[in-house]
Amino acid sequence: MPETSVEPGSLVNVVDAKGKIVATGTYSAISNIAVRVIEFNEATIDEKWLKDKIQSAHNRRLLLGYGPGTDTTGYRIVFGESDGMPGLVVDRYADVIVIQLTTAGADKLREMIVNSLIELFKPRAIFERSDIANRKEEGIEERTGTLYGDYSLGDQVEFAENGIKFLAHPISGQKTGFYLDQKDTRKAIRELADDKDILNLFSYTGSSSVAAFMGKARSVLNVDSSKWALKQCHELARLNGIDTNRLKTEESDVFQWLNSQPGDKFDMVIMDPPAIIKSRNDINDGRKAYHFLNRAAMRLVRSGGIFVTSSCSQFFTVEDFATTLRRASVQNGVSLSVLRIIPQSPDHPLSVYFPESYYLKTFVCVVV
Repeated sequence: MPETSVEPGSLVNVVDAKGKIVATGTYSAISNIAVRVIEFNEATIDEKWLKDKIQSAHNRRLLLGYGPGTDTTGYRIVFGESDGMPGLVVDRYADVIVIQLTTAGADKLREMIVNSLIELFKPRAIFERSDIANRKEEGIEERTGTLYGDYSLGDQVEFAENGIKFLAHPISGQKTGFYLDQKDTRKAIRELADDKDILNLFSYTGSSSVAAFMGKARSVLNVDSSKWALKQCHELARLNGIDTNRLKTEESDVFQWLNSQPGDKFDMVIMDPPAIIKSRNDINDGRKAYHFLNRAAMRLVRSGGIFVTSSCSQFFTVEDFATTLRRASVQNGVSLSVLRIIPQSPDHPLSVYFPESYYLKTFVCVVV
């Protein structure tokens, strides 16, 4: 039986059969994971430890070419277990930092985390977006709000990614305000977009569309269910000096929209749906949904055109995705030539010690 006198999120030591301390971590009697290991030895988890850990993670991002004074000022500084800090996400949008605390252990370290980030990065503001379902599983309430500094300029922060201007919305946007993990997919889209008419499904605020236009796309149609997000598509285009007459938007549920399409063809179709398989219980229904989406979207690609399709569901593996694409292509009477399989960008690092860190995969294919 678990030791119920230990408060959830407390720091504990893990010992072997001989009583030797083999790890330090945070405890939970509620979560499926009893102890989230922070160090595989006895360690003192204080502000110095935390500051050193965050600085080390940031140094690795600098090696990627991200950071102040570069052409990429929006990136993830800390990615939970992959950076040895379970339950902590830290995203940087130029001079604004957004944190997400997903576990009781990380929640207890909030003050130390904020103090460390202030000392290391001297941000204009730090905002919290701990409004995800994981917190309920940890027995803690969702929480959002400004933790430090001046955030009176509104829900919009400009930053750069590979030289393109983007806007994060830490208060009202998805995740921490932007999909930072799709950097490499947007770069691939930019490289392949020249002189193409493009369809962008689940477009959200149109970051992929802007990347396409920066790659000299001819036109882009954005389809999304959010009127607010589609409005941002035009704002992003104007921010980057793009002629908004070449950008069209359509507010619609993508599943319904695909069902009603007569079969107009595009030179490139981009599809990045939200996480459809959020747990093991969703796998069967989720596979069916991914199959429908990919089969329906694929038939809108002209022969010789490009199909860029993503899944951010951890439980939908690369092998599952490949099987889905194979079935969908056969049913459509086409074949796919895979140009690239792109994981999440390296500021969301894959850990060989934590395979669950690999969640995002994008297939870039030629349809023939």
